[in-house]
Parts: sequence; C-alpha cells; structure tokens
Amino acid sequence: MSNILENRTWRYATKKFDSTKRVSDEDLELLLEATRLSASSYGLQPYHIFVITDQETKEKLRPVSWGQSQITDASHIIVFANVTDFGEELMDGYLENVSSTRNIPTEGLQGYGDFMKSKLLELPLETKSIWASKQVYIAFSNMMQAAAELKIDTCPMEGFQAAAYNQILGLEEKDLNASVVLAVGYRSEEDETQHYAKVRKSKEELFTYI
Repeated sequence: MSNILENRTWRYATKKFDSTKRVSDEDLELLLEATRLSASSYGLQPYHIFVITDQETKEKLRPVSWGQSQITDASHIIVFANVTDFGEELMDGYLENVSSTRNIPTEGLQGYGDFMKSKLLELPLETKSIWASKQVYIAFSNMMQAAAELKIDTCPMEGFQAAAYNQILGLEEKDLNASVVLAVGYRSEEDETQHYAKVRKSKEELFTYI
C-alpha cells in the first residue's frame, strides 16, 4: 500500500489525546506552512487561523465545545475563522502580494482585480460568509492530511458554539467567525477508537464514471 493510502488509513478522529505529549515547534511549523500553501478561490485565502496552546484559553473553550476533552488535552487547538464580510481591500491586498512576489507592476493586474471584484463584491453578506467558509475547509483538510504524513493525530471538530468562540477569541470585531476546529496532538493509549476499522462507502457506491 502506498504511503498516501497508508497514512489516510492510519489517521482517525482522535477521541482521547495524551495530554503529556506536545507537538514540536518544528512539526508545528511544517503543519502551518502546509496550510499556508493551500489552494483557495482566486488565491484570496479569506480566513485567519488561530493556534491555541494557552491552557486557560482552552479551559474557556471546552464548555462551549460540548465539553469535549480534546479541547483541553490536545497539544494545540487550531481554530479556522472565515471572514464574514469584505470589500475591495481583500482583492487589493492579494494583488499587492502578487505584484511583490512575482515582480509584476500592479497596473498589469488591474484586469484580474476588476474581474474578481465583479464576481465577489456584489454578493449578499451571507453569501460572502458562506463562500469564505468553504475556502476554510480546503486549508483545514490540508492541515489534517499533512499531520497524518507526520504521524500527528488530529480530531476535526464542528461540535462547538461558534458565537461563544467568537466572543472568547475576540473574533467579531475582526469580522471573523469560527468555522471549524482541529485538535492536534498524539493519541492516548486509552483511546479505544484507534482500533476501530475505518468505515467508508464502497468504491462502487461512491464513484460514478461518465
């Protein structure tokens, strides 16, 4: 079996973390860089990622995360927050980055900028937030799979009160919304779910060739 499939078979949604084991700074940087390199619509990356190690903050988040122990026991809690609203500054900031990175005059990027703005700026507020949250999941998935490559355990978590997260982390004043959470660390030997066979749809049920 190739490493690609082996690592994906190895990973599972860790239910109980070993609170004594920490992800090294070097491995954390690899995870963050793999996430930074993720694709996103137009390349805009309309989100911000919070890396939480402060135990007091974790303790505050646990009650609004259905009391799940992963929040306090995992080495790191990664909160992916999508932008809830944006204007031209999102596109303009990206174009400035393109100009600097690729050494292209900003004037040569105006057509692409105008195209992006024509597609995004007139969207209703709710649609903007939904679009941004979809981009979050691309980055989120990349971090989870990169962790599996490093044999670092993760647990993807949507079981939390977003409004409470927004308040605790001060997201609303930044026009951000907690979209999804990834607990990162190492599985406890006491986590019996690590021994469960992975349950997925069969290839015949899942795929259609046209």
